[in-house]
Amino acid sequence: MYHARPTRITGPTRRCVVSPGPQTVAVRLLAALLGMTLWFAVPAALALETDRQQPIELAADSVDIDEAKGISIYKGDVDLRQGSIHLRADIVTVHQSAGKTSKIVAEGRPVKFQQQSAKGPVKGEARRVEYEVGSENLVLAGDAVLIQGKDTMRSDRIVYDRVRSVVKAGAAAQGKQRVRISIEAPGK
Repeated sequence: MYHARPTRITGPTRRCVVSPGPQTVAVRLLAALLGMTLWFAVPAALALETDRQQPIELAADSVDIDEAKGISIYKGDVDLRQGSIHLRADIVTVHQSAGKTSKIVAEGRPVKFQQQSAKGPVKGEARRVEYEVGSENLVLAGDAVLIQGKDTMRSDRIVYDRVRSVVKAGAAAQGKQRVRISIEAPGK
């Protein structure tokens, strides 16, 4: 197992910035996939084309990478940025199978993300955000909220199927709460 060493200090808390070493490939893969996860959550026509081309910055208090089990766990104020994409979580876990990432799970109180789009910023939050790489499904669970401008969607569970460009929420997404949607009136 690899442990990142603190390389910079910000305030009273030690922060870990993952620097080149044996774990670099796993870190870059995680950051790229998390960036793509947020990219997929926003319809391609709305997302900024340049985000994928920007450098990826990832910071966490610690990282444990177990290559034998195929699990990487980033803990403590995880902060990921790529272009206009920004994700913050308490814990991010990356699962790998046969050398490829199969699932990414971000947990927090709450996990928060934001990405700029052609129509303005898209923001979201949930207690758990899960991305299944094979099916390309993004699941926001636990007090899930998506916001763009003054339009909002709220439920205990929101699922975005990137392949079919389908969003489901509430009972349609195997949730237990009603969906609450607020759409700003045209011309406002």
